[in-house]
Amino acid sequence: MAAAGSFFIRKKRVAGGEGRGRKRKAEDGDEKVRYKLPVRMNEEISSDSETESDRPNTDAEVLEIEETAQEKKLRLAKLYLEQLQKEEEEKADEEQFERDLFGGRLEEEVLEQKGKLKRLLAKNYLPPDESEIRLLRGHQLPITCLVLSPDDKYIFSASKDCSIIKWDVTSGKKVHTIHRGHKGAEGQQVGHTMHILSMAISSDSMYLATGDRNKLILIWNAASCQHLYTFKGHKDAVSGLSFRKGTHQLYSASHDRSVKVWNVDQNAYVETMFGHQDAITGLDSLSRERCVTAGGRDRTVRVWKIVEEAQLVFHGHESSIDCIQLMNEEYMISGGDDGSLALWTVTKKKPLVTVRKAHGIHGDPVTQQPYWITSVAALLNSDLIASGSHNSKIRLWKCGEGFKTLEPLFDIPMVGFVNCLKFSSSGDFLVAGMGQEHRLGRWWRLKEAKNGICIIPLKKTSPKQQSGDNK
Repeated sequence: MAAAGSFFIRKKRVAGGEGRGRKRKAEDGDEKVRYKLPVRMNEEISSDSETESDRPNTDAEVLEIEETAQEKKLRLAKLYLEQLQKEEEEKADEEQFERDLFGGRLEEEVLEQKGKLKRLLAKNYLPPDESEIRLLRGHQLPITCLVLSPDDKYIFSASKDCSIIKWDVTSGKKVHTIHRGHKGAEGQQVGHTMHILSMAISSDSMYLATGDRNKLILIWNAASCQHLYTFKGHKDAVSGLSFRKGTHQLYSASHDRSVKVWNVDQNAYVETMFGHQDAITGLDSLSRERCVTAGGRDRTVRVWKIVEEAQLVFHGHESSIDCIQLMNEEYMISGGDDGSLALWTVTKKKPLVTVRKAHGIHGDPVTQQPYWITSVAALLNSDLIASGSHNSKIRLWKCGEGFKTLEPLFDIPMVGFVNCLKFSSSGDFLVAGMGQEHRLGRWWRLKEAKNGICIIPLKKTSPKQQSGDNK
């Protein structure tokens, strides 16, 4: 009632005796009187406190008049404080979003440096359009190995015909061809004279290394394809090569059961490590000073700790392990001629999961055999895996929760032996090296197959679809 009292005291000063009459009525029922003031009274009160002006007469006007100056100040102060609080909250939300975004990027970088980054990307991939798959022909015999330049612009492929071809990914054209060498031919361009079985490129695209059945490792300038060095030392075919990421340290594996370390910058041999009991069939490495190898028919996978001069031995396959690939520094995938695909972690000596007959079986009911796993590939730091065989398909897999399961995603039709597979760094395409024969031998021949490089564009769900799936 205090506000009403203030109002009627003001009215008494303006309207004299008439104001007193209003005051008595107010005492009987002031709320009704206040909201039923005549327009004339509104105008008189306004003229007492404000300059004359043309103002609309509304119910809102009456309510405004009844508010004292003190109450108006209090109301405006509250509105101002509410506005400030709202602005502060919006600012805090934006800063938190930026911190989360930066923190997420920083966390990914830290995990990647530690070799523990696991991006869950496989769920976003869709079967490719077969009409968009490109076949690059140039080699006369089956492709045995290939690598992609780190910027995904070039493919280097090698074959049983002893040649090396550098391809432009965009145009699909040959950039350079290193032809087969000739024994004893002086003054001729240096080249391999026996089947090339392995290949690696440095992470800065400076050096290309190739190894053959003639026990030799040839080092090339990756840009110009000019021969630089020849490394000798292995006593049998060089079956695996890998540059340590971020360096020019080269690891090589051989059918002589040894792993060697080389310094390419200094054109120098460093050391040799022994341990496998059979021919080594595959090798891979990342940033750490270590490498992993597949031991063929000794049925072991080994992690070589170069600095400690030690090795970790893993068992799990029932027959020869023919291919291996690191997913990050903690996980790796391997395939063998027993038809099984195995997912490993470096902290356990047995596979986390093994998929038997991953590509099915062939032959009559009496002599049925699983299709060999001839090649494997992993999209670095992710849960996406590809495997190849000779059952007319490449199969893509997703690592399940905790990397404890392997779930098939889809198949890509592909006729012939899939002798090598590589994902692009971006994950936008997959490259397959195809042949009529297995890269390591001539056990049988698929005449309908074509020797060449297949570039397979990979389709992904749109960001809008991904956000919908996450919901």
